[in-house]
Amino acid sequence: MGVDNGSFDVIVIGSGISGGWAAKEFTGMGLKTLVLERGRDVQHLKDYPTTNMMPWEFEHRGEIPLEIKEKNPVVSRCYAFKEDAQHFFVKDTDHPYVQDKPFDWIRGYQVGGKSLLWARQTQRWSEYDFEGPARDGFALDWPIRYRDIAPWYSYVERFAGISGNRDGLDILPDGEFLPPQEMSCVQDYFKGVVAEHYKDRHVVYGRCAHLTRPEKIHLDQGRAKCQNRVLCQRGCPFGGYFSSNASTLPWAMRTGNLTMRPNSVVESVIYDDVRGKATGVRVVDAITKEVREYSAKLIFVNAAALNTNLILLNSKSKRFPNGLGNDSGLLGKYVAFHIYRARISATYDGHLDKKTDGRLPTSAYIPRFRNVKRQETDFLRGYAAGFSANRRHQSDQSGFGRDLKQRLDHPEWGMWNVGSHIMGETIPKLSNMVSLDPSKKDEWGMPLLKVNIDYDDNDERMIRDFIGQMTEMFTKAGFSDIRASDSKQAPGLDIHEMGGVRMGNDPKTSLLNKWNQLHNCLNVFVTDGACMTSTSTQNPSLTYMALTARAADHALRELKKGNL
Repeated sequence: MGVDNGSFDVIVIGSGISGGWAAKEFTGMGLKTLVLERGRDVQHLKDYPTTNMMPWEFEHRGEIPLEIKEKNPVVSRCYAFKEDAQHFFVKDTDHPYVQDKPFDWIRGYQVGGKSLLWARQTQRWSEYDFEGPARDGFALDWPIRYRDIAPWYSYVERFAGISGNRDGLDILPDGEFLPPQEMSCVQDYFKGVVAEHYKDRHVVYGRCAHLTRPEKIHLDQGRAKCQNRVLCQRGCPFGGYFSSNASTLPWAMRTGNLTMRPNSVVESVIYDDVRGKATGVRVVDAITKEVREYSAKLIFVNAAALNTNLILLNSKSKRFPNGLGNDSGLLGKYVAFHIYRARISATYDGHLDKKTDGRLPTSAYIPRFRNVKRQETDFLRGYAAGFSANRRHQSDQSGFGRDLKQRLDHPEWGMWNVGSHIMGETIPKLSNMVSLDPSKKDEWGMPLLKVNIDYDDNDERMIRDFIGQMTEMFTKAGFSDIRASDSKQAPGLDIHEMGGVRMGNDPKTSLLNKWNQLHNCLNVFVTDGACMTSTSTQNPSLTYMALTARAADHALRELKKGNL
């Protein structure tokens, strides 16, 4: 775990996707780095207890018992909260929070965080995504553009290993890709239909963080080719998909410059009023409740979006009575998320000479096509969508006894099932916010987080448009039995919450500058989802990784100049 003497060059709060990258970068630069993780230790290979279990080895055949569901209604709504991965999720009963409005906060408190559980889709943002707020005047103009982050996208893609096609789309820039896997014949068919009928819409292979053909850099990490088991949420013994546990953290540990301290609940960042900078962090041991302080020249707050807001709001001093760097009073405000409520399904009776063979770790992807270059609808921004197609066995379950057994023993292939789900951009609003409860605390003495986040009319109009447009596209493809649904799920279940510590050029309207530094405390950086000024439509983790690597490079240069 490294040497723990209380004083370091860098402290990184959180060990998930962005925290792992911060650890890798700084230890590689020769800086003594402490990573603080509030959850338990989870080591690659050693701590994946279910990774090779067969379905019949689970007591409940993969399902969560009713008693656990009833005690944990929030996390039980998550698609991956099953018997094989429940140990990687935070239980509602263990870590309460206050819901001013319904919000399903899905968390993973362990070394590696939610990098063990993420959906692994990795699309770059485009210039249109960074320009969006400036173009339509809603939310805040980003202080960076695509050209600022493009080389850092390439940097993290090469190390993480991203499978994808070079599609040549300005709305979804190409990256440094490993070979893609094959889409199914029906996905290819739908791609052709969309290309024939729409010049501004595209169906592409869903770029994902899976090693389809490992290169030397991946083999040096001890990782191997993805085996297409699609059991990723259990932890991958092959390192076939990117996680902090399989990649960045072991890489950092090998430098000898990393100290990892799990079971460490960060209570606050310590600010020195005289020196005008942060000097360290205050930590509560999750097990013993002992309070300890650590010092460092640099602090990266990567606790995941809402917990990063919680820590900074709780980091009070004479200089910052309302939270670290919070002169603007905007800390915890303008939180946004992705809309995942709407789905559409159908059947297809073509390509019946083919069947689903093998398993893809991700769906096909339809990049945003609404309001990309100009405002053209009655709602702001737009949505991306997934597209899946599979064919399953069907059994005749009528009758009794021997006849029933024989029918069940001879299933037949059914028609193709196709489906799509929305990934919509919400507009950050002052009313969507998190704050500290004035009286309720958890068992470590931390104020409970109050969450006040909701949908608005723009979101509802976007959902209706998605259903209408996808219905039209499915109809043109000859799909039948088209059915649309709206789950009405609360925000949070998308697990893409962002903002609250947003980037911007003006300290009066933002918390962070273009390098992810707090405007008013330059040796504190935020590079997880909390830093996001807007959400766009792409899965955000790749952008967090790129921003983290970019910020770490800047921090080292500023440290060498004596500016921090």
